[in-house]
Amino acid sequence: MSSTRPTAERLDTPRDQRRQLVRRPTFNKDAFGIFAEQFARFMGTATFLIYMTLFVVVWVGWNLAAPEDLRWDDYPFIFLTLMLSLQASYAAPLILLAQNRQEARDRVVAEQDRQADARAHADMEFLAREMASLRMAVGEVATRDYIRSELRSLLADLDERAEEREEDRAASHEDAEEQSQPPTA
Repeated sequence: MSSTRPTAERLDTPRDQRRQLVRRPTFNKDAFGIFAEQFARFMGTATFLIYMTLFVVVWVGWNLAAPEDLRWDDYPFIFLTLMLSLQASYAAPLILLAQNRQEARDRVVAEQDRQADARAHADMEFLAREMASLRMAVGEVATRDYIRSELRSLLADLDERAEEREEDRAASHEDAEEQSQPPTA
């Protein structure tokens, strides 16, 4: 006999949805990331180094110079080492988180730059093709220098013709004067 019950109700098959016995805390990842960036930015300043140096100097100075009953951390400074280790153990992941966020931003900016470069490259190729077609079209159009040279040659031709006419007029004027004078015997 075959069972007609769905497999989700079988005792030997785990349920798909499990109840959570402990609720996980939720937090805003962006707010935590912004905090990590601000913390990492502060830790990279001279102010942080000065504060940290002053803290360690005061700690060591007090625990060396104060009366024994007022000291809280004797010479090997184990409590100071513990505090600095704790601070480092929290600082390292926060700095890494800040670096990861910066890397993600850099990746987005790099992609935008790549797209802008691709568009600029395509625009330059288009403009180069347009310039080439304009050069080919302008090759068949008279340029200013060509027109000037043609006008100069026409002016020279006109000047030559005017000189020839003057010479012809002068010659015809002389012929007319010779014909108008009576013959001399």
